[in-house]
Amino acid sequence: MVARVSTVAFQGIEGVPVDVQVMVAPGKVGMQIVGLPDKAVAESRERVQAALHASGLALPAKKVTVNLAPADLPKEGSHFDLAIALGLMAALGAIPADALSGYVVIGELNLDGTIAPVAGALPAAIGANALGKGLICPAESGAEAAWAGSEIDILAPRSLIAIANHFRGTQVLSRPEPAIRAAAANLPDLADIKGQESAKRALEVAAAGNHNLLMVGPPGSGKSMLAARLPSILPPLSPAELLEVSMIHSIAGQLPGGKLSDRRPFRAPHHSATMAALIGGGLRAKPGEASLAHHGVLFLDEFPEFPPQVLDALRQPLETAECVIARANHRVSYPAAIQLVAAMNPCRCGMAGEPGRSCARGPRCMADYQARISGPLMDRIDIRIDVPAVSAADLIRPATAEASAVVARRVARARELQRDRFAALGHPELTSNARASTTMIEKIAEPDAAGLQLLRDAAEKMKFSARGYHRVLKVARTLADLDGAPTVGRIHLAEAISYRVAGERLPAAA
Repeated sequence: MVARVSTVAFQGIEGVPVDVQVMVAPGKVGMQIVGLPDKAVAESRERVQAALHASGLALPAKKVTVNLAPADLPKEGSHFDLAIALGLMAALGAIPADALSGYVVIGELNLDGTIAPVAGALPAAIGANALGKGLICPAESGAEAAWAGSEIDILAPRSLIAIANHFRGTQVLSRPEPAIRAAAANLPDLADIKGQESAKRALEVAAAGNHNLLMVGPPGSGKSMLAARLPSILPPLSPAELLEVSMIHSIAGQLPGGKLSDRRPFRAPHHSATMAALIGGGLRAKPGEASLAHHGVLFLDEFPEFPPQVLDALRQPLETAECVIARANHRVSYPAAIQLVAAMNPCRCGMAGEPGRSCARGPRCMADYQARISGPLMDRIDIRIDVPAVSAADLIRPATAEASAVVARRVARARELQRDRFAALGHPELTSNARASTTMIEKIAEPDAAGLQLLRDAAEKMKFSARGYHRVLKVARTLADLDGAPTVGRIHLAEAISYRVAGERLPAAA
C-alpha cells in the first residue's frame, strides 16, 4: 500500500504541487527519500524518525521509501517534514489514509514531535485553495495562512499527537484567525524637518505619483531624515497589494508571528550589499531587497558607494517591476514594483558647490564620484532635487512645518484621482502615474497649447530621451492631480522639467 500526501515546492512566490508517496515494504531496514531532495529534505529522515518515536509510534523493521513527485523537480527546504511524517503514519495505520486527501501539508518537525514554523505558509495556503484543498501547517504559521481566505479549511496543530487526535475525533483543532500587526504609533514626522521646503515638496510629489527620487546634498543636510519620513505620507496598501507583499515576505521568512501589516515596505540596505542581496538569488534563489520593497520604497543611501554593477542591476526591475533570477537549472521571478529613493553627496568630500567651501581635488572630485552612477540608471529617476545645507536661521526659527498627516491627506487625494482615472480607462491594476504606459500617459497627460510649446522647447534644448520625455509627462500629471486640475498646464510642466533637469551638482552628462 502507498500512502499519499499533498504538499508544495516553492518557485518564486508560487507553490508547485508535490505528491509525497510513502511505501512500507519488506526489505532492508531503513528510510530512503528520493525525488531530487536537497540536504535539508534528506535530513528530514532523522527528524521524522525521532519525532515519531517521541510521539509513541515505533517504525517497523521494514524498508520505507518516500518519493517526492514529480521526481525531476528540485525539492528544497525543511517544510516537507510534516508531509512525510503524516504519510508514514497513514501507511502504518496510525491515522485514516483518506483523512489527508483533502489537505496540503507543510511543516518542520522538532525531535520531540512538535511542529516548528516554516516560511511560505501564505503562498502554500493560496496554492492549496487553487487545488480545492485545505491546509495543515504549524500553529505559529496558522495566523498567516488564514489570510488566504475564510473558506479554506486550515488546521494548525502544535504536534504530531494533536493532528493524530484530531483525525481520530478525540481532539478538535479550531481554525486559526488572521493576525495583523499593530500600526506603528511613532513614525518619523515631516514636522521634524526644519527648512528644506523645496525638498519636502519634491517628497510629496514623489509620494503622490510613486516617482523615483534622487536627493543630492552635503553631509548633514537632512537627506536621510527626509527619506525616513516618506512612509508617513504614503497611503496604506490595498487588499490586493497587501496579499502580494505578504506572499513575498512569507517566502523570505520575514512575517514575525504570521502577522500582516498594511504599511508599505521601506527597505534601506547598506551600500555593501551584493547583487544577490539586492536583486535576489543565492543557493535557493530567495527574494532580494528590491522584491522585499514591492509596492513600497527602496532607499539607497550613499548612492554612488554601491558597486556600479549592483546599481545597474536595478535598471530592469525599475522598468518591468519584476526581478528575474535565471540559473542553469531553473528560472525564478519575483515582483518588484518599487519606488526608488536615493541620496548622495555631490562629491567624495561632500562639499562641492557649497558656498564658502572648496574641494581639494576641484571639479574632478565631483565628476569622478558622480560617474559611478550610469546614465541609463539616472535616466530612470524622475525627480532630482538639491538638498542644500540647513542654515542657522532655519535651525533656530520656531518649527512651523506641516505635519505628515496633512501632507498624507493631499497624497491620498491625488492617489484616489489616479485610481479612478485608470479604472475608468479599463486598467484597475494601475494605481499611480509612474506605472502608466507611454501610450496611456500621452493620453491622460496631454498638455495645453502653452505647456506643449514649453515641453517641446525643453526637450530639444536639454536633449531628453524618449524615456525622459514621458517621465516628465508623468510627473506633470501628478502635479496636476495634487492641484486637482483636470488638464496638465504650463505651470505643471515647468515644475516637472525643473525636477528632471539635473541641478548644478549633477553633471549635464548624467
